[in-house]
Amino acid sequence: MENAKPMLTKPEAMIFDMDGTLFKTETLLVPVFHQVFDRLREERLYEGETPPEELILSCLGMLLPEIWKRVLPDQSEKVRQRADELLLELELAGLKELPSELYPQVRETLTRLKEQGVRLFVASNGLEHYVKGVAGTHGILPLFEGLYSAGEYQTASKVDLVKLLLDNHGIRTAWMVGDRSSDVEAGSKNGQTVIGCAYAGFGNDRELAGADVLIGAFAELLELYDEAANSK
Repeated sequence: MENAKPMLTKPEAMIFDMDGTLFKTETLLVPVFHQVFDRLREERLYEGETPPEELILSCLGMLLPEIWKRVLPDQSEKVRQRADELLLELELAGLKELPSELYPQVRETLTRLKEQGVRLFVASNGLEHYVKGVAGTHGILPLFEGLYSAGEYQTASKVDLVKLLLDNHGIRTAWMVGDRSSDVEAGSKNGQTVIGCAYAGFGNDRELAGADVLIGAFAELLELYDEAANSK
Protein backbone atom coordinates (compact mmCIF):
# COMPACT_ATOMS: atom_id res chain seq x y z
CA MET A 1 0.00 0.00 0.00
CA GLU A 2 1.61 3.23 -1.12
CA ASN A 3 1.60 6.03 1.39
CA ALA A 4 4.01 8.62 2.67
CA LYS A 5 6.23 6.90 5.20
CA PRO A 6 7.51 8.99 8.08
CA MET A 7 11.00 8.30 9.35
CA LEU A 8 10.59 5.50 11.84
CA THR A 9 13.02 4.41 14.54
CA LYS A 10 13.78 0.77 15.19
CA PRO A 11 11.82 -0.31 18.29
CA GLU A 12 12.86 -2.56 21.14
CA ALA A 13 9.59 -4.45 20.78
CA MET A 14 6.58 -4.97 18.55
CA ILE A 15 3.14 -5.50 20.08
CA PHE A 16 0.56 -7.23 17.90
CA ASP A 17 -3.18 -7.38 18.00
CA MET A 18 -4.40 -10.93 17.29
CA ASP A 19 -7.72 -10.83 15.36
CA GLY A 20 -7.45 -9.18 11.96
CA THR A 21 -3.71 -8.65 12.39
CA LEU A 22 -2.04 -12.04 12.90
CA PHE A 23 -5.08 -14.30 12.69
CA LYS A 24 -7.53 -14.45 9.79
CA THR A 25 -10.36 -14.48 12.29
CA GLU A 26 -13.25 -15.15 9.93
CA THR A 27 -11.84 -18.60 9.11
CA LEU A 28 -12.77 -19.64 12.67
CA LEU A 29 -15.33 -17.09 13.84
CA VAL A 30 -17.88 -17.38 11.02
CA PRO A 31 -18.59 -21.13 11.43
CA VAL A 32 -18.41 -20.85 15.24
CA PHE A 33 -20.82 -17.89 15.25
CA HIS A 34 -23.45 -20.06 13.55
CA GLN A 35 -22.78 -22.89 16.01
CA VAL A 36 -23.30 -20.53 18.96
CA PHE A 37 -26.75 -19.54 17.74
CA ASP A 38 -27.68 -23.15 16.93
CA ARG A 39 -26.87 -24.02 20.55
CA LEU A 40 -28.75 -21.01 21.94
CA ARG A 41 -31.85 -22.11 20.01
CA GLU A 42 -31.42 -25.71 21.21
CA GLU A 43 -31.23 -24.43 24.80
CA ARG A 44 -34.36 -22.30 24.20
CA LEU A 45 -32.47 -19.12 25.05
CA TYR A 46 -32.91 -17.55 21.61
CA GLU A 47 -35.50 -17.60 18.85
CA GLY A 48 -35.30 -16.39 15.29
CA GLU A 49 -32.57 -16.10 12.71
CA THR A 50 -28.85 -15.91 13.39
CA PRO A 51 -27.69 -12.28 13.14
CA PRO A 52 -25.62 -11.38 10.05
CA GLU A 53 -21.99 -12.54 10.07
CA GLU A 54 -20.95 -8.99 9.18
CA LEU A 55 -22.24 -7.82 12.56
CA ILE A 56 -19.88 -9.96 14.62
CA LEU A 57 -16.97 -9.26 12.27
CA SER A 58 -17.55 -5.51 12.57
CA CYS A 59 -17.21 -5.85 16.36
CA LEU A 60 -13.73 -7.37 16.32
CA GLY A 61 -11.37 -5.43 18.56
CA MET A 62 -14.06 -4.61 21.11
CA LEU A 63 -14.24 -6.11 24.58
CA LEU A 64 -16.58 -9.11 24.67
CA PRO A 65 -19.35 -7.51 26.79
CA GLU A 66 -19.57 -4.70 24.23
CA ILE A 67 -19.69 -7.19 21.37
CA TRP A 68 -22.65 -9.05 22.84
CA LYS A 69 -24.52 -5.80 23.53
CA ARG A 70 -24.33 -5.07 19.82
CA VAL A 71 -24.98 -8.59 18.56
CA LEU A 72 -27.75 -9.35 21.10
CA PRO A 73 -29.13 -5.89 21.96
CA ASP A 74 -32.60 -7.11 22.98
CA GLN A 75 -31.52 -10.12 25.03
CA SER A 76 -31.01 -10.55 28.77
CA GLU A 77 -27.64 -10.64 30.50
CA LYS A 78 -28.20 -14.36 31.04
CA VAL A 79 -28.40 -14.98 27.28
CA ARG A 80 -25.36 -12.83 26.58
CA GLN A 81 -23.38 -14.64 29.27
CA ARG A 82 -24.31 -18.01 27.78
CA ALA A 83 -23.34 -16.80 24.29
CA ASP A 84 -19.98 -15.75 25.72
CA GLU A 85 -19.43 -19.19 27.29
CA LEU A 86 -20.43 -20.99 24.09
CA LEU A 87 -18.21 -18.79 21.94
CA LEU A 88 -15.08 -19.70 23.90
CA GLU A 89 -16.02 -23.39 24.13
CA LEU A 90 -16.72 -23.67 20.40
CA GLU A 91 -13.72 -21.55 19.36
CA LEU A 92 -11.34 -23.78 21.33
CA ALA A 93 -12.93 -26.87 19.76
CA GLY A 94 -12.84 -25.20 16.35
CA LEU A 95 -9.11 -24.49 16.61
CA LYS A 96 -8.61 -28.27 16.70
CA GLU A 97 -11.25 -29.18 14.12
CA LEU A 98 -11.65 -26.31 11.65
CA PRO A 99 -9.10 -25.16 9.02
CA SER A 100 -8.38 -21.70 10.44
CA GLU A 101 -5.53 -19.56 9.09
CA LEU A 102 -2.99 -16.91 9.91
CA TYR A 103 -2.52 -14.13 7.36
CA PRO A 104 0.14 -14.83 4.70
CA GLN A 105 3.76 -14.62 5.86
CA VAL A 106 2.90 -14.05 9.53
CA ARG A 107 5.01 -16.90 10.90
CA GLU A 108 7.92 -16.19 8.58
CA THR A 109 7.88 -12.44 9.29
CA LEU A 110 7.68 -12.88 13.06
CA THR A 111 10.57 -15.37 12.92
CA ARG A 112 12.75 -12.92 10.97
CA LEU A 113 11.95 -10.06 13.35
CA LYS A 114 12.80 -12.20 16.38
CA GLU A 115 16.07 -13.26 14.74
CA GLN A 116 16.93 -9.57 14.39
CA GLY A 117 16.45 -9.06 18.11
CA VAL A 118 12.95 -7.57 18.22
CA ARG A 119 10.99 -8.54 21.34
CA LEU A 120 7.54 -9.77 20.28
CA PHE A 121 4.28 -9.52 22.23
CA VAL A 122 0.53 -9.88 21.70
CA ALA A 123 -2.04 -7.50 23.21
CA SER A 124 -5.61 -8.58 22.53
CA ASN A 125 -9.04 -7.68 23.87
CA GLY A 126 -9.96 -11.38 23.62
CA LEU A 127 -10.09 -14.14 26.22
CA GLU A 128 -6.88 -15.70 27.54
CA HIS A 129 -7.47 -19.29 26.38
CA TYR A 130 -8.58 -18.14 22.94
CA VAL A 131 -5.54 -15.89 22.36
CA LYS A 132 -3.09 -18.52 23.58
CA GLY A 133 -5.01 -21.23 21.72
CA VAL A 134 -4.70 -19.43 18.38
CA ALA A 135 -0.97 -18.87 18.89
CA GLY A 136 -0.41 -22.47 19.97
CA THR A 137 -2.48 -24.04 17.20
CA HIS A 138 -0.66 -22.07 14.50
CA GLY A 139 2.86 -22.61 15.83
CA ILE A 140 3.74 -19.02 16.74
CA LEU A 141 3.49 -19.24 20.54
CA PRO A 142 7.26 -19.74 21.11
CA LEU A 143 8.04 -16.55 19.17
CA PHE A 144 6.40 -14.30 21.78
CA GLU A 145 7.86 -13.07 25.04
CA GLY A 146 4.35 -12.47 26.37
CA LEU A 147 0.71 -12.77 25.33
CA TYR A 148 -1.49 -10.19 27.06
CA SER A 149 -5.27 -10.46 26.89
CA ALA A 150 -8.06 -8.43 28.43
CA GLY A 151 -9.53 -11.74 29.58
CA GLU A 152 -6.45 -12.60 31.66
CA TYR A 153 -5.61 -9.15 33.02
CA GLN A 154 -9.18 -7.80 33.33
CA THR A 155 -8.23 -4.45 31.79
CA ALA A 156 -10.94 -1.95 30.90
CA SER A 157 -9.32 -0.89 27.62
CA LYS A 158 -6.46 -1.81 25.30
CA VAL A 159 -4.72 1.42 26.39
CA ASP A 160 -4.52 -0.04 29.91
CA LEU A 161 -3.45 -3.47 28.63
CA VAL A 162 -0.58 -2.07 26.56
CA LYS A 163 0.55 0.19 29.43
CA LEU A 164 0.67 -2.85 31.71
CA LEU A 165 2.70 -4.78 29.11
CA LEU A 166 5.18 -1.92 28.60
CA ASP A 167 5.63 -1.44 32.36
CA ASN A 168 5.97 -5.15 33.15
CA HIS A 169 8.70 -5.67 30.55
CA GLY A 170 10.54 -2.34 30.89
CA ILE A 171 9.91 -1.39 27.26
CA ARG A 172 10.50 2.21 26.24
CA THR A 173 10.05 2.00 22.45
CA ALA A 174 7.57 -0.23 20.65
CA TRP A 175 5.53 -0.46 17.48
CA MET A 176 1.86 -1.21 18.13
CA VAL A 177 0.65 -3.25 15.14
CA GLY A 178 -3.10 -3.67 14.65
CA ASP A 179 -6.17 -3.18 12.49
CA ARG A 180 -8.65 -1.35 14.72
CA SER A 181 -9.11 2.06 16.30
CA SER A 182 -8.50 0.48 19.72
CA ASP A 183 -4.98 -0.46 18.54
CA VAL A 184 -4.30 3.06 17.27
CA GLU A 185 -5.49 4.49 20.58
CA ALA A 186 -3.48 1.97 22.62
CA GLY A 187 -0.27 2.81 20.79
CA SER A 188 -0.66 6.58 20.58
CA LYS A 189 -1.86 7.11 24.16
CA ASN A 190 1.14 5.15 25.39
CA GLY A 191 3.50 7.27 23.27
CA GLN A 192 4.38 4.51 20.80
CA THR A 193 4.50 4.23 17.00
CA VAL A 194 1.36 2.75 15.42
CA ILE A 195 1.46 0.51 12.35
CA GLY A 196 -2.05 0.13 10.92
CA CYS A 197 -2.91 -3.15 9.19
CA ALA A 198 -5.19 -2.26 6.29
CA TYR A 199 -5.58 -5.79 4.87
CA ALA A 200 -8.27 -7.32 7.10
CA GLY A 201 -11.14 -5.13 5.95
CA PHE A 202 -13.38 -5.57 9.01
CA GLY A 203 -13.46 -1.89 9.89
CA ASN A 204 -13.98 1.25 7.87
CA ASP A 205 -11.50 3.84 6.65
CA ARG A 206 -11.77 5.76 9.92
CA GLU A 207 -10.59 2.79 11.98
CA LEU A 208 -6.92 3.46 11.28
CA ALA A 209 -7.00 7.26 11.30
CA GLY A 210 -4.04 8.36 13.36
CA ALA A 211 -1.76 5.42 12.53
CA ASP A 212 1.81 6.45 11.68
CA VAL A 213 2.05 4.03 8.74
CA LEU A 214 -0.43 1.73 6.96
CA ILE A 215 0.62 -1.64 5.58
CA GLY A 216 -1.25 -3.66 2.97
CA ALA A 217 0.39 -7.00 3.83
CA PHE A 218 1.95 -8.32 7.02
CA ALA A 219 5.34 -8.97 5.41
CA GLU A 220 5.74 -5.21 4.80
CA LEU A 221 6.77 -4.98 8.46
CA LEU A 222 10.20 -6.37 7.58
CA GLU A 223 10.79 -3.64 5.02
CA LEU A 224 9.65 -0.97 7.49
CA TYR A 225 11.96 -2.35 10.16
CA ASP A 226 14.95 -2.61 7.79
CA GLU A 227 14.42 0.99 6.64
CA ALA A 228 13.90 2.38 10.14
CA ALA A 229 16.71 4.37 11.73
CA ASN A 230 18.66 2.89 14.61
CA SER A 231 17.53 4.28 17.95
CA LYS A 232 20.03 6.49 19.74
